[in-house]
Amino acid sequence: MSEPQDVPVVVADVVDASPDAPAAAPDVAGGAGAAPYELTAAAAPPSLWRDRTFLTFWGGQGAAQLGSQITEIALPVVAVVLLSATEQQMGWLNAAGVAAFLLVGLPAGAWVDRWSKRRTMMAADLVRVVALAAVPVLWFTGSLELWHLLVVAAVVGLANVFFDVAYQSIVPALVPRPSIPDANGKLESTAQVAGIAGPGIGGWLVGLLSAPGAMLVTAGGYVASFVALAATRVENDGPTPKADRPALLPAIRDGVRWVFGNPWLRRIVATTAISNFFSTMTFTLLPLFLLRDLGFTALHLGLVFGAGSVGGLVGAVLAPRIALAVGEMRAIPLGALAFGVPASLLPLVALVPGIATPVLLLYGFAGSFGILLYNVVQVSFRQRITPHDLLGRMNASIRFVVWGVMPISALLAGWLGSELGVLPVLWIAAGGALASTLPVLGARFWRAGAVDVDRAGGAPAGT
Repeated sequence: MSEPQDVPVVVADVVDASPDAPAAAPDVAGGAGAAPYELTAAAAPPSLWRDRTFLTFWGGQGAAQLGSQITEIALPVVAVVLLSATEQQMGWLNAAGVAAFLLVGLPAGAWVDRWSKRRTMMAADLVRVVALAAVPVLWFTGSLELWHLLVVAAVVGLANVFFDVAYQSIVPALVPRPSIPDANGKLESTAQVAGIAGPGIGGWLVGLLSAPGAMLVTAGGYVASFVALAATRVENDGPTPKADRPALLPAIRDGVRWVFGNPWLRRIVATTAISNFFSTMTFTLLPLFLLRDLGFTALHLGLVFGAGSVGGLVGAVLAPRIALAVGEMRAIPLGALAFGVPASLLPLVALVPGIATPVLLLYGFAGSFGILLYNVVQVSFRQRITPHDLLGRMNASIRFVVWGVMPISALLAGWLGSELGVLPVLWIAAGGALASTLPVLGARFWRAGAVDVDRAGGAPAGT
């Protein structure tokens, strides 16, 4: 099951707030009585199946998603099986992969708002290709060590910061505002299809090519992303003229004020950050739990979690419809409950190992469904209410918090795993996942009614 992360994803963000919205808009959103824009059944967005620009972008990201899913199987196998990594070392590895969000997450948003987002993503793809290709080269020359994996994870993580901030900020320039939820749903559906096929393919490739060799396929996915981005034409994506660029610190401050001055975004950030903290504890120790303690093979691991990702696909496809049926803001706490409650199923596997496979399938299906429902709705909401010139800083400010907790959690999980054992830490993480739902369970989300989705500007319309 994937992590909410920031997205919880949904992973894509799209906005079409007025490009002319004032830079001081963060102050506008802070009113406690403000209610969010909401999707209504009356909106009839144009079909994205005829949008050649979006289809090109979508195809490249699909290839990259498939490759990244393969690495999610291959990299832990390299660490645990080939290099005999301990609990503490797995904590270091996971922390290295996400540390950049904590270290450069805030300035990355300000920089991305100044640069061409498409070219930023292309540069990040090239960096990821080179870094991942180093692993098989080092392995087949007999020189691969754990510290090499740490460096590769850190470099890829740094590239991910800039790619992801630009990715979540470019979609509003690709599609009309009414099509944002549809675009996010399609992008996340593709990610979930990759989640279904990728782990199984990854497990098979690990057996065929070895884990390091399988990572070359991921590098190929990023090459496909680069080519697709090179063929994608995005309007209004040129770098901001130097004369129009605000100073770095005031630019960062505006993004932070926009996010934390809005009561809706504050609660979304809190739920996502708490969820990511405890889910990172789970995923740091999960390879050890399944591969070492339960004796799963890489192929078995890939098939189980690939099948579990079907829930994510269903969640991504249904999220726009659920938002229309129950209301956009009500769908957010529903999604949170859907990924928080099933978290306790994972440590239960140790109590009933004879039915480990069906329990893991249920855990993966239900949790991934909730994460994708939550992500698609909240990311679309964020993108639609944020002024165009604040998109990068909004996404970076949120990711600084919700991804910044992850390296801390990974290190803590490694230490606790070595001190308490893997299973007690999984129980702690399950309790934390349930607690993460609390910030968005308040009456504010349940009472929110339909509002005008076409209202221009950065401030949410009142109900």
